[in-house]
Amino acid sequence: MLKGTQSWEFQNQPSIISTGVVGGPFEKKGRLSEDFDRFYDDLWMGEDTYEKANRLMIEDAVKLAIEKGGLQEEQIQFFLSGDLINQITPSSFAARTNAIPYLGLFGACSTSMEGLAIASYIVDTGGADYIVTGASSHNSAVEKQFRYPTEYGGQKPPTAQWTVTGAGYSVVGKSGTATGRMPRVTSATVGKVIDMGLMDPFNMGGAMAPAAADTISAHFKDLGRDPSYYDLIITGDLAKIGRKTAQDLLQQKGINLDENQFQDCGLLIYGQDQPVQSGASGPGCSATVLYGHLLNQMKKGVYKKILMIATGALLSPLTFQQGESIPCIAHAVSIEYI
Repeated sequence: MLKGTQSWEFQNQPSIISTGVVGGPFEKKGRLSEDFDRFYDDLWMGEDTYEKANRLMIEDAVKLAIEKGGLQEEQIQFFLSGDLINQITPSSFAARTNAIPYLGLFGACSTSMEGLAIASYIVDTGGADYIVTGASSHNSAVEKQFRYPTEYGGQKPPTAQWTVTGAGYSVVGKSGTATGRMPRVTSATVGKVIDMGLMDPFNMGGAMAPAAADTISAHFKDLGRDPSYYDLIITGDLAKIGRKTAQDLLQQKGINLDENQFQDCGLLIYGQDQPVQSGASGPGCSATVLYGHLLNQMKKGVYKKILMIATGALLSPLTFQQGESIPCIAHAVSIEYI
């Protein structure tokens, strides 16, 4: 059901039935390691390229999500997935493996919530019983494509962020197909592309912050809510610079979020002793933190209602080389466990 101008409210509240979350060796050393299902010993993961390793993570996370849900691949109607590699080939090649009808998505680091919003809409309107959706990123593959191979040892400024090596996927299903109490997807707000003219690829948080603030504001307006409705409002990967910028922009809109209520996945996933500059980023950042840590926290009773806003910088190596600014987007999904 359309609410306002850019939001959906789900009448049947699809359930997040199960999840699969995998990560690399660096993520194993992070503060949320207990919320992952599986880690890999190295970035190659037994493959001969980082891009193939990215594909392997997707395959493993999808398989875990389906198995943990007590389902078979044949029961899944659609597979929605995206990543950061050229033409989302890791997702597409993983779809070749599982042979589930596939919709490839690209929203950069916002892909996880783009997928969850679309999957929930399809399930809510009777278009499917079960959908697998999620996103992934691989640090070495992404750094090689967008910046410089890590082997070069290039220095990064304090505003830079560390791309998460990880994949997070979930099985979204009709409420009636879930057994027991499950997290429910209650609404989603589709973001607009916002471009404030920033051109620094080492300051993704600053570039994405206006898009996050715009989507959060639109969500409250469309749904007739205010921040008090949620126990937690969390962005995907704004990190230190972007989180503070988004908070300031929201205050200008009359939306005041305190430090405990307004958090960021890019500031949660790694420990203080890990050299990640401003924080974490990548489609795998919000996907692993939501489908691992946050849903576990909801099941433990820490949170009952959360608003997850995944942000994405829609640049490419080509647009950067041609002197384009960085257009950004943010998609919000509300999840309730009551």
